[in-house]
Amino acid sequence: MKFIPYVAKQAWRHRVRSGLTLAGIAIAMFLFTAVQAMRTGVEAATTATANDTTLVVYRKDRFCPVTSQLPQDYQRRIEQVPGVVAAIPMKVVVSNCRTSLDVVTYRGVPKDDFIRERGKRFEVIDGSLEDWKKRTDAALVGETLAKRRNLRAGITFDAAGITAYVAGVIRSEDPQDHNVAYTALEFVQLAGRDQLGIVTQFNVKVEDASLLDPVAEAIDDEFRRAQDPTQTFGEKAFVARIADDIVELVGFANWLGIGALIAVLALVGNAIVLSVQSRIAEHAVLQTLGFNGRLVALLIVAEGVLISLLGGALGAAVALLVARFGSFALSVEGQSIPITASWQLLATGVAVCVTLGVLAGLVPAWQASRREIASCFRAV
Repeated sequence: MKFIPYVAKQAWRHRVRSGLTLAGIAIAMFLFTAVQAMRTGVEAATTATANDTTLVVYRKDRFCPVTSQLPQDYQRRIEQVPGVVAAIPMKVVVSNCRTSLDVVTYRGVPKDDFIRERGKRFEVIDGSLEDWKKRTDAALVGETLAKRRNLRAGITFDAAGITAYVAGVIRSEDPQDHNVAYTALEFVQLAGRDQLGIVTQFNVKVEDASLLDPVAEAIDDEFRRAQDPTQTFGEKAFVARIADDIVELVGFANWLGIGALIAVLALVGNAIVLSVQSRIAEHAVLQTLGFNGRLVALLIVAEGVLISLLGGALGAAVALLVARFGSFALSVEGQSIPITASWQLLATGVAVCVTLGVLAGLVPAWQASRREIASCFRAV
C-alpha cells in the first residue's frame, strides 16, 4: 500500500499519454458495458426459469399484433382445459410494429381478472389502482415507459391514435411490464378500430411449470379445426420467437464487446511498455537502492492496473448512468426487451479491467525484473 503514491506519480508524470490511454479505455469499456446491458436484458426476457407458469395463446401462423385476431369467447374454452388456472384475454396495440427504442404498447385487459392474477407482480409507485379501475380511459404505465415519455399520474398522453389518462405508474420484475400501458380491454378494442369481441392473445396461467407443454398442446388441439386456430408458447419462448432478430443482433454485438476488451488490453499494454522503456535508468537506481526484481515487477503491474481501473470504471459508470436514466427498451411486435444495467454489471466491468491491467503489465514487468543493473545503465 505504501507504494501507491509512487505508482500514481508514475502515471501522472506523462499526463498526455496517460490521459489518452484512459480515454481509449473508457470508450472501450463503455461499449463493452452497453453490450452486456443489452445481453442481460435479452436473457431476462427470453430465458425460461423453473418459476414460469404462463403461456401465450396466439393466432396460428401470425407474428404481429395487428394480424393476430382471436375471438374473445375462446377464454371460456381455454379455462376448461385441465391444468389451466386462468386465461386473460389481451388486445395489443403498438405505435410501431418495427424494431425500435421508442414504442408505446397498449395492452387492453379485463381489469378485475388482471388485478386478481397479476396484481401481486407489480407495485404502484405513482397514482392509484382505484383510479385505474374507475376510469375507462385510464392506463397503468410501466416505469420504463413513464420515464422515457416523462409520464406521471394525472396527465393524458397520446400514442398509436389512442389518448389515455395515466392513473398510475407501476414497477415490476417482469420485463414485459416495463414498457407497456395497461388499459381496459373494451377501451382498446373500440379505440378507432371497432374490434369488440376480438383479442390479440390470451395469457394463460397454469397450475405448475411442468404442465406448460401438455397444456399448450391441449389448447392447440382444442382449436385445431376452428376458423381461427391457435399456436401456444411459453411466455419467454414467445418473446424469443417474436424478437428473434434482436436476439441475433445482440449475439453479434457480443463480438463487439470482446473486441472492446482486446482494445483495452492493447491500450494498457502499449502504455506500460512505453512507460517501462522510458524509465530503464530509474529502475536501475531502484535496484541499486535495494528494490529487488520482484518488487519492481509489482510496481509495473500496479501501474497497469491503476490505468486500466480508472479508465474502465469511468467508461462502465457512464454506460450504467446512460442506461438507467435513458430508460431504453428494444421493442418489436409489442414485446419489450429492456436494456438492463445494474450495479453488478459495473462491478463486473471493474473486475474485468483489473484483470486486463494485470495481464497487460505481466510481460513488461517480467522483462524489467530480469534486467541487470549494468545493462540498464548501458541502455541509457
